[in-house]
Amino acid sequence: MAPVRSADPDRMTFWDHLDVLRGTLFRSVVYLFAFSCLGFIFKGILSEIILAPSRSSFCVYRILGWDFGMDLINTEVSGQFFVHLKAALCAGLVLSFPFILYEIWKFIVPALYENEKKALRLAFTVGGALFYAGVACGYFVLLPVCLRFFVDYTISPEIANTITISSYMSMFNSMVMLVGLAFEFPTVVMVLSRLGTVSAETLKGARKYAFVAILIFSAIITPSDPFSMLILTAPLYLLYELSILLCSSGK
Repeated sequence: MAPVRSADPDRMTFWDHLDVLRGTLFRSVVYLFAFSCLGFIFKGILSEIILAPSRSSFCVYRILGWDFGMDLINTEVSGQFFVHLKAALCAGLVLSFPFILYEIWKFIVPALYENEKKALRLAFTVGGALFYAGVACGYFVLLPVCLRFFVDYTISPEIANTITISSYMSMFNSMVMLVGLAFEFPTVVMVLSRLGTVSAETLKGARKYAFVAILIFSAIITPSDPFSMLILTAPLYLLYELSILLCSSGK
């Protein structure tokens, strides 16, 4: 039985919304796939970017005066190939993020009033900028700190740390991509605020709980030393305060 369509051209049925959502998801996957293919093709450029924090010549180490570098090895026959695939997918997500965000915007904008469109347009614009700010924070701050901590940490001088490329890539994705997505918190809060789900007063009253939650989140994705935790906690809490400011400004 064929799905029933609405007779009113200005009123969409559930199936109409499902068709639009399917198109949104399809185009988002196409963007991700296309940019991932670029990352796979330009292997040299991608590897330079991905592997830069593992080298002593990395700009952050030179600025801080750290004498740090690491030698990576591969222990699996197909290890380097799949690491390249993961790196290409990571690059694809970073490069396609604005386009995916735009597709999400196009999907929800027909259901918004004019004043809501203006407010959420700002939220989505800020969301794109915050994602790249988070990626930069993870790449230039958190990843170097975590690498130095883990590589230099030993329980005995008799045990040498030999780092595999797969292990390095896993930490790279955790530090860079996860922090980039975590920086999207103000965008999510701003959208929920416009939908009437969250208010600035609610966020203000939950400050202490939010701070504890941020500490726990920072402890999970960073080494358990106070320095690296604070490095991530500080910007995340500032983003929480930014969320309150954005909710208040939207009244």
